[in-house]
Amino acid sequence: MSENTINTYEGLFLFPQSAGANLGDAADHVQGLLGKVDAEIISFKKWDERRLAYEIKGNKRGVFFLCYFKLAGDQMAALERHCLLSEDLLRFMLTRADQVNAELIETAEGRDALKEEIAVRAQQAEEGASEAGVRATTKADRDAEEEAAAAAEAPAEEAPAEEAPAANDVEAAAEDTQAPAEA
Repeated sequence: MSENTINTYEGLFLFPQSAGANLGDAADHVQGLLGKVDAEIISFKKWDERRLAYEIKGNKRGVFFLCYFKLAGDQMAALERHCLLSEDLLRFMLTRADQVNAELIETAEGRDALKEEIAVRAQQAEEGASEAGVRATTKADRDAEEEAAAAAEAPAEEAPAEEAPAANDVEAAAEDTQAPAEA
């Protein structure tokens, strides 16, 4: 019976840009995938939001998460299977990180910064929603005021103006008035 070795791995997980609106769900999704295979997360952070080199499933931008974790070697295939079956992930890359020193892994820890960013984005979303409500109310009020002003300025229904006589009619009338006085 062989012993199962526990290795250190580096995982890079790519989500669509829409995940940036709810970073907490994306981070929980990655941590859930790692939890399914009993991986021990050493460090976890949002790595970057950037433009992709090419479109992936219609996405031109993406959100990357970087994670270092320890996992038994025989569980790696199960983790890859879970990542492949995930509909939220666009791409992922898992590599052994035995060569990466512990100091670099520790500096990659960013869970606290991620929590702060999630809180800031939630606050901005709330402020944006309340501003949008104020703007919508203001716009609705402005539209109503404009309609009322337009109705007040519009004159009452006028009777249609009499049509001006045609040019031929004017000439004929002029000839009638200049009748010869020969009688």
